[in-house]
Amino acid sequence: MNASSYLLVLGTAQLGFNYGIANAGKTEQPTQTTANAIVQEAWENGIREFDTAQGYGKSEQALGEALSKLGVSAEALVISKFDPALDHLDRNVLSNAVGESLSRLGVPSLYGMMLHKEKMLSAWDNGLSKIFHTFVVSGKIKHIGISVYSPEKAIQALNTDGIDMVQLPTNILDRRFETAGVFQLAEEKKKKIYIRSVFLQGLILMDIGEIPEKMSFVKPVIEKLESISNELKLSRKKLALDYIKSEMPDAKVVFGADTPLHVKENVACWEGELPPSSVDRVKMVFDHVDEKILNPTLWPD
Repeated sequence: MNASSYLLVLGTAQLGFNYGIANAGKTEQPTQTTANAIVQEAWENGIREFDTAQGYGKSEQALGEALSKLGVSAEALVISKFDPALDHLDRNVLSNAVGESLSRLGVPSLYGMMLHKEKMLSAWDNGLSKIFHTFVVSGKIKHIGISVYSPEKAIQALNTDGIDMVQLPTNILDRRFETAGVFQLAEEKKKKIYIRSVFLQGLILMDIGEIPEKMSFVKPVIEKLESISNELKLSRKKLALDYIKSEMPDAKVVFGADTPLHVKENVACWEGELPPSSVDRVKMVFDHVDEKILNPTLWPD
C-alpha cells in the first residue's frame, strides 16, 4: 500500500455516465460488478475518499452498492454535489436532495456536500449558507464545499466563511490556479483543496493518433508532453501525477477509473516526486497553454 494514498480520491463519474474525451463514443458505463471491483481495489490500496455527484447519472447508486458489498459504508468518506438544476434557496428541496443522496449511497452522513457550479456562490449570503449550516448541525454533512472553474472563483470561495473545501481543475498543463496563489491561500486559510481533471479528462494520456481530428489543435502540446516524458524516462501518467504531488503536496487528487487495473496503475504512479530540475523544465515548456486547450467547455462538440 502506498503510504501517501490517503491523498488520492476515487472519482466515480465514470460509473454513472461517459466522462472525458477518452470515453467519447462509449454507450455503456462499467457494470455494477466492475464498479464493485474498482471500489474494492481503491479501498485495498488505502483510498478512503470517494467523489460523486447527483448529476453523474447513476454514480451515487453504483458507489453506494459497491461500498455496501465491501462492508465499508459507515467508514467511507463520500463527497457529493447538488444537482445544479435544483432551487438552491429552497430549504426543503435541498433537504430532500441530501436525504436522497444519503439513501442512494447508503452512508450515515456525507463527508462533504458541494455546490456543483461556481455561480452558486452568489446565493451564499442570500440564505444558502444558513441552509447548509442546518445540514451540518443535523449531522447530515460534515464539510461544505464548491466546485469551481476559475482561479477568481476559487479565491472567492476560499475567502468565504463556511466553505471549507474547494474542488478545482489543475494538471501539468494548467498552472492558472498555481500562479494565482490559490494553493497558498488555501494553506493560509486551512481549507481543503481537491484537484480534479489531473489528466485533463484523459487527454493528457491519449495516444497522438487517437486524438480526434476536431481536437487536432491540442496535438503540438501533447507531443511536447510526450517528448519531456521520454526525456525523463517517465510515463505521461507518472509525470502528470509526480508534478502535482511535487508542487501541491497537501492537495487531494481526484482520479477516475474504468477498471480495477486503472486504480492500481494510478496508485503505483503516485509513488515518488519530481526533482526540482524536472519541475522547472515542465514549467518552462508549459509556461502558458491556451485556455481553449485547458477548458473542456471550450472544446468543439
